[in-house]
Amino acid sequence: MNDRYDAGDAGYDAGPYELVGYDEYGQPVYRQAAAQQAPAHPAPQTAYDPYAQQQGYGYDPYATGGQQPAPAHGSAHQPAAYDPYGSGAPYDPYDPYGAQDPAGYDPYGQAAAGGQQPRTAEQTAYVPQQAGPAEEAAHGSRQAGPAEDAPAPRETEPDGGGTGEQDYRTEQFAFVEEPDGDSEDVIDWLKFTENRTERREEARRRARSRIIALLVVLALVAVGGVGYLWYAGELPGLSSSGGTSGSATAAGAQKRDVIVVHLHNTGKGGTSTALLVDNTTTRQGTTVLLPNSLALTGDDGSTTTLAESVDDDGASGTRDQLDTVLGTSIQGTWRLDTPYLQNLVELVGNIEIDTDTDVPDPDAGKKGAAPLVHRGQDQTLSGRMAVAYATYRAAGESQNAQLERFGQVMQGVLRKMSSDPSSATTTVQTLAQILDPPLTDKDLGAFLARLADLAKSGDYRTALLPVQADGTLSAQTGGSVVKDVLGGTAKSPGAGSAVRVSVQNATGVKDDTEKARVMLLGGGFTFLEGGAAGPRPTSQVVYADAADKADAAEVAKTLGLPAGSVTKGTVSSGADVSVVLGRDYRPSSS
Repeated sequence: MNDRYDAGDAGYDAGPYELVGYDEYGQPVYRQAAAQQAPAHPAPQTAYDPYAQQQGYGYDPYATGGQQPAPAHGSAHQPAAYDPYGSGAPYDPYDPYGAQDPAGYDPYGQAAAGGQQPRTAEQTAYVPQQAGPAEEAAHGSRQAGPAEDAPAPRETEPDGGGTGEQDYRTEQFAFVEEPDGDSEDVIDWLKFTENRTERREEARRRARSRIIALLVVLALVAVGGVGYLWYAGELPGLSSSGGTSGSATAAGAQKRDVIVVHLHNTGKGGTSTALLVDNTTTRQGTTVLLPNSLALTGDDGSTTTLAESVDDDGASGTRDQLDTVLGTSIQGTWRLDTPYLQNLVELVGNIEIDTDTDVPDPDAGKKGAAPLVHRGQDQTLSGRMAVAYATYRAAGESQNAQLERFGQVMQGVLRKMSSDPSSATTTVQTLAQILDPPLTDKDLGAFLARLADLAKSGDYRTALLPVQADGTLSAQTGGSVVKDVLGGTAKSPGAGSAVRVSVQNATGVKDDTEKARVMLLGGGFTFLEGGAAGPRPTSQVVYADAADKADAAEVAKTLGLPAGSVTKGTVSSGADVSVVLGRDYRPSSS
C-alpha cells in the first residue's frame, strides 16, 4: 500500500519546503529547499510579508508597482524560479509555456539545445498532502534533504507579533472546484425516486379511502333496503310462509288512501265506478274497476247492486255499502260527469293511450262515417274523444269491456296531471265542480298529484274486481284484489258494529236465501249476499279469526243450525262469518 506523500508524517521528514509560486490553475507550488552550509555569520531573516514584493521568485500576486526585476538564474543567495518542466529557463507564472522565451520552451522538459535535462529532486516539487511521484511509490523510497530532521521553516506574520506560525489567508489561495455532472444526476435521481415513492403512497392512501367509502355506502344501502322490506312487510322469514292469513295481515298493515269515482254519462245515461287507491306504504297506485253488478246490502238489509245504489242511495250511501262489502275505508266520493271529464282532458293537454277498438262518432248523422277514435297504439285523444272512448260499449260486449276503457282514460289523465299538489289543485278548481263532502278541492288535488307521480314513474296499474254472475264475491276470485290491493280482510268491525255474515245458498231452493236474510237481520247481523252454489247435504258456518268463533256460534243458533256446523276456515271477502246453507237447513224450524 502506497503511503501518501506527507511531509508531516511521523518518522518521515523529507526536509523543509518553500513556496515558489502558483501554477496555471492558481494552486500554490512548493519545492524542497536545498541544504546549505550555515555561514559563520548568518544573515538576518526577513519576516514574511505576503503583500510585499518577494525577491527571488519573480512573482508578486499583489504587486501594485512596476515590473519586479528577476534575480540572476542560479544565484547562490537567491533560489531559482520554479520550472515545472525542467527546461532550465526562468519560470514566469503568467507565461507557463515559455512564450516569453521561445528558444527555451520545451513542453516535454527538453533544453533549448535539444539535450534532455536530468530530473532531480530539487527541480521537482509537490504540494503537501498529495501523493508522491509514481516512480518513488513503486520503489518504496523517499527523498530526504540534507537536513532530514529539521522542521519546515515557519514564517511569522508581517507585523512580527504572532506566534511564529505562518497564517495563510483566503485571498492568498485560489480553489478551483471542478463541476461534477454525476453528482447532479444522482441528486436528480434521488429526488425522482423520492417523489415517485410519495406518489405511490398517496395513491395507496386514496385507494384505501375510496374502498372504505364504498363499503360504507354499500352497508348503508343494505341497511336501508332491509329496513324498507321490514317496513313494507316483505322481508323474507318474517311473514307467514304459506298461510293466507299471514299475507292478509301484512297487506292490512299497510296504509292506503282510497277515493271512489262515479262517472255519470249525461248523454246516454248509466254510471261507471272505480276506486283510486294510493298505497303510501309500498308506493303503488291502483285503479280498481267495480262492475255495476256488484251485490251490495242496503241499510234495511235488502240486497241491491252497485248501479242501483249509485242512482238511489247517492254518494254517501254507496260509499258506506262499499266499505261493508269490501271491508275497506273510503275517504271521499268524486262524482265526475262526462262534461267535466272532457274539460279535465283538455286541461291536462290531451292524453295518449292504446285503444282496443274503433269508436264511432256519436254525433255523426249517418252510418259509415269515419270513426272518431281509431284503434291503435299511442293514440292521442282530445277531451271529446276521451269521453267517447271511456263510455263506449259495443253491441254484445260485457260491461267489463267498457270499464276497462274507462280505466285506460283515467290512467292517461293521471300521467298528464301535474305532480305538484298546488298545480293539481288549480286544475281541479278550474273544473268548477261541486264536490261531495267531506272531499275538498285541496284534498282531491293533493291526492291526484300523488297518483300522478306514481303513474309517471310506472308504479301504477289497473285491476278489475272479479264478481260472480250473481254479483257476489268469492274467496277465490276476489281475494287477490280485495286482500292485496284494498286490504279489506284486515278490517275488523268497530265496537258495537254488526257482524257481517255472508250467506251462500246450496239447498237448491231459491227462497231459502231470502228467509235466511230476514232471520239474520232480525238477530242484529249484517247480511251479505254470497250467491248460489251446487247442492250439498249439510250446512256449514265458517269463521277465520278465533275472535269470531263466538259470533259464528251465535249465527248458527240464529239460523237453527247445529253447533257442530261451526268450523274454522276461509271466509268470503269482506265478511266476518260465512254460511253455506245445505239441504239440512229448515227455515220453518227457526
